[in-house]
Amino acid sequence: MSQQHSHSHSHTRHRRRVSSYTTLFALFATVTLAQDSKRGFAFIGDTHVPDNQLLSSSGSPLKWYYNWSPYPNTNLIASDKLEFVPMIHGIDATQDSRTEAVIKDTPQSSTHLLSFNEPDGTKGSGGSTISAKDAAKAYIDYVVPFQEGKKGGRKWKISHPVTTGSPMGLNWLRDFNTSCYEIDRKNGCPADFVAAHWYGAFDGLKSWLATLDEFYNTNSSRQVPLKIWVTEMAVPQLSAEETTQMMNQTLPYLDGLQYVERYAWFGAFRPKDANKWTGNGVALFDNKGGLSKLGALYLGNGFKEGQKGEGQDTCCPDTIVLPPLLVNTPPVMPFFTNKNGTPVGYPLSHNKNNT
Repeated sequence: MSQQHSHSHSHTRHRRRVSSYTTLFALFATVTLAQDSKRGFAFIGDTHVPDNQLLSSSGSPLKWYYNWSPYPNTNLIASDKLEFVPMIHGIDATQDSRTEAVIKDTPQSSTHLLSFNEPDGTKGSGGSTISAKDAAKAYIDYVVPFQEGKKGGRKWKISHPVTTGSPMGLNWLRDFNTSCYEIDRKNGCPADFVAAHWYGAFDGLKSWLATLDEFYNTNSSRQVPLKIWVTEMAVPQLSAEETTQMMNQTLPYLDGLQYVERYAWFGAFRPKDANKWTGNGVALFDNKGGLSKLGALYLGNGFKEGQKGEGQDTCCPDTIVLPPLLVNTPPVMPFFTNKNGTPVGYPLSHNKNNT
């Protein structure tokens, strides 16, 4: 065998080894991405069974969901890969004896508890409408015992109330923090993580998250920084193409942002089930139950546009009826603008009912 021929075989073996290493690395990266995925979804109700199956299938990177209540969804409760995250929506829930019992009975895979949905918003927009002072008292009296293991059958990781992504939301959080230390000078309102909402452009999302990180961590004396969960996000009233562009910017940014621990897109439904305020561009499915381009992007991991889930669809011949807490209000004026004066955010985060 000539030296040149031997050299050629050596290169061939080297290329094969490199190819094998590359393949193994790609497989490892895919598994790691699936295991470490931050992605979840906001679940609006008992929608289409095949859609739910696809979102919770074994190849899906979605690892958690919530539905603005302490009650797990019956179509998803059997899934052993999805963590249900209960929420104490407002003051009324703290006065309902069923709330604690339901949270106690959630699967052991549930470890985190959300509190008070948009207390700075109106009930007409899905908020809980609670003053900062009343929220601080209810949080210390009712929510903190879940963290201490005195309620809910275990020690829960709890979040501060999640406000609208707006200046009024930030002002509410400041007032809440002040009220907490007026009630408990030593501990205030302890939390394990922070929840955030954002409806608007990518630049506004970056700005809002940086603002929350500064408020909770940079300007705080706490030794362990609080992670942020983006529990609702979308860009309302834009085309599917524009929405896809926003998601293309958002997903890698959030995946790489160390202080963001989890996030959920608001759009786990079909276009015909969308409401006028968000528009149908946020939908992860098409009207026949196949993944939209946006849905395929959000799931990634080899999921394709048009791909459908399994199971018989017994839901929703025309439209769905959303939970009574989630009602429609007219859109409000944007509050964030970029340097060109273009709106990039909305003060009221969700108007979910299509009535």
